[in-house]
Amino acid sequence: MVEIKLKVNGKSYILEIEEDMRLLDLLREKLGLLGVKEGCSEGECGACTVIMDGKVVNSCLVMAFQAEGSSITTIEGLEKEGEIHPIQQAFIEVGAVQCGYCTPGMILSAKALLDKNPNPTEEEIREGISGNLCRCTGYNKIIQAVEKGKGV
Repeated sequence: MVEIKLKVNGKSYILEIEEDMRLLDLLREKLGLLGVKEGCSEGECGACTVIMDGKVVNSCLVMAFQAEGSSITTIEGLEKEGEIHPIQQAFIEVGAVQCGYCTPGMILSAKALLDKNPNPTEEEIREGISGNLCRCTGYNKIIQAVEKGKGV
């Protein structure tokens, strides 16, 4: 067992974990944050995307001990005072959500992109979400949602 300290969605934690625990499993099993999904377990699909210290990461590829001292944001952390984040609202308004499995990762990738570049081109949006696979929407609605979320 290893003890780690980290901040998740603005809340500080000190946790005892197994040395071989992935960040994905820590978030889901220890903290109950089920918006982080397990898809491929190989870092290819983006269902497990979180923002770690301002960067998009695949939590299935990060060992939990590597998150020591880090600040993690999951989809649950975007809600503030009962209000969803504007990028979440944009996804709803343009119909960018189908089955919803990829949605948390897509939204977090879009948020990280917009945090760094509030006015991305369509090409930059495509690049920004390129680590997330969606089997339902064909990406057009997702790109429209990110476009709508510009400058928020």
